[in-house]
Amino acid sequence: MQQELIAQARTWLAEDPDPETRDELAKLIDAEDLDALAARFAGTLQFGTAGLRGELGAGPMRMNRSVVIRAAAGLAAYLKAQGQTGGLVVIGYDARYKSADFARDTAAVMTGAGLRAAVLPRPLPTPVLAFAIRHLGAVAGVEVTASHNPPRDNGYKVYLGDGSQIVPPADGEIADAIAAVGPLAGVDRPESGWEILGDEVLDAYLARTDAVLATGSPRTARAVYTAMHGVGTSVLTAAFARAGFPTPVLVAEQAEPDPAFPTVAFPNPEEPGAMDLAFATARRANPDLVIANDPDADRCAVAVPDATVDGGWRMLRGDEVGALLAAHLVARGANGVFAESIVSSSLLGRIAEKAGNGYEETLTGFKWIARVDGLRYGYEEALGYCVDPDGVRDKDGITAALLVAELASVLKEQGRTLLDLLDDIAVEHGLHATDQLSVRVEDLSVIADAMRRLRDTPPTALAGLAVTSAEDLSEGTELLPPTDGLRYHLTGARVIVRPSGTEPKLKCYLEVVVPVGSADELPAARAKGAELLTGIKRDLSAAAGI
Repeated sequence: MQQELIAQARTWLAEDPDPETRDELAKLIDAEDLDALAARFAGTLQFGTAGLRGELGAGPMRMNRSVVIRAAAGLAAYLKAQGQTGGLVVIGYDARYKSADFARDTAAVMTGAGLRAAVLPRPLPTPVLAFAIRHLGAVAGVEVTASHNPPRDNGYKVYLGDGSQIVPPADGEIADAIAAVGPLAGVDRPESGWEILGDEVLDAYLARTDAVLATGSPRTARAVYTAMHGVGTSVLTAAFARAGFPTPVLVAEQAEPDPAFPTVAFPNPEEPGAMDLAFATARRANPDLVIANDPDADRCAVAVPDATVDGGWRMLRGDEVGALLAAHLVARGANGVFAESIVSSSLLGRIAEKAGNGYEETLTGFKWIARVDGLRYGYEEALGYCVDPDGVRDKDGITAALLVAELASVLKEQGRTLLDLLDDIAVEHGLHATDQLSVRVEDLSVIADAMRRLRDTPPTALAGLAVTSAEDLSEGTELLPPTDGLRYHLTGARVIVRPSGTEPKLKCYLEVVVPVGSADELPAARAKGAELLTGIKRDLSAAAGI
């Protein structure tokens, strides 16, 4: 076993084109560090919710140039098998370690395979790539990004010509094509032949961002903005300037791209402490709201002044922003289907139904939401919003920020705030209180054990609420294809448990619905909602053994 592992590592080393990972692997082989080698050669990275994603390093279980070249070769083979020989593949990338290298390798492989390749001019938000695919009539697109993952990670997100991320069966067929790639020496990688795009595509994207706003709407809201050390600053500020909003006050420490993400433990606005610098800036600048993007700017976080919380600023939950944007679009007369993933608040369905709009639930991820027929608006609780599906068939943190700023401006003109509108929504549709129990693990078997425990012994009650029905989503439902997850319906509540598709986390999504008769009842309803969520968390943790 030991000799077989070292032989496998030597074979990989012999064809690794990257001096950094070659040096890393050579040292592990020389030291006969079997644990480290086993971790790198335990299998191969698999396509998940967002393509490939993993820690940078040597070997097939890490993100590196060898893995990317194979992925690109497999994608190229798949596209040619689909009759797309000579088609255009657009490639974008963020500012993480190795992103530019992975983008260049992808362009070289596509060119060598007889496809045309075009690379965005510099690190840009993921939604610019999603826009460019349809704008340029490409047959596929690749975005090199690990979104909001830790600094040591990178990823490889694949889109097809409709501008949406891959779903079955395409993902499985691409994975099979990747597995069929032989030695890297057989993958043609010319030194040139692809196009480096100019700013025309970015200019077209920015021109399109205007479409999300109502003609003549107020543009007075003042924002503090953080790019979270990512690529959002230049594009968001350009979009705000075009639209006529006040120039956002930047969180200076986080405004420029930095792959080390030095001021945050995790570059995700949802993580504890990630918004501290933004709130400190807001206390000095006294804006109407705080807006944050994640590092590839496809997510949008919003915070508002709230005198009842420490520090005076409160992050809105993704479900709250999702409901606010839905209510705003309804007020503007938006027609079409409103869609969300199953882990998001059921409130969207109530808003859509009352407005006479269609409503659909999908599996987790915008690769599903963006494919809903007749989509007008889609969102996911993890801070993802699709507000212009005709332009970007993916979540887009830039256009979502514009729409939030427009809504804040409309309310400001009325002497009201986003919190006031949330109160109105609760009175109209009932208080929908949501929370998440999220457990990050080092050992993935902890997640598998928790899922097995819940399947073997499903809870019959949580926080004193009876479980009225339980679904194992791995078996699929009448409306949803199979996925690894569990859904419990309770009296006045709902719980979904699933492993994350992008991080080593077990995620449990909780919602309770408390009827509200008038605004006077809101404080008591919120207290009851919080109490029930705490109890569900406690009992679910015990049931799952986490």
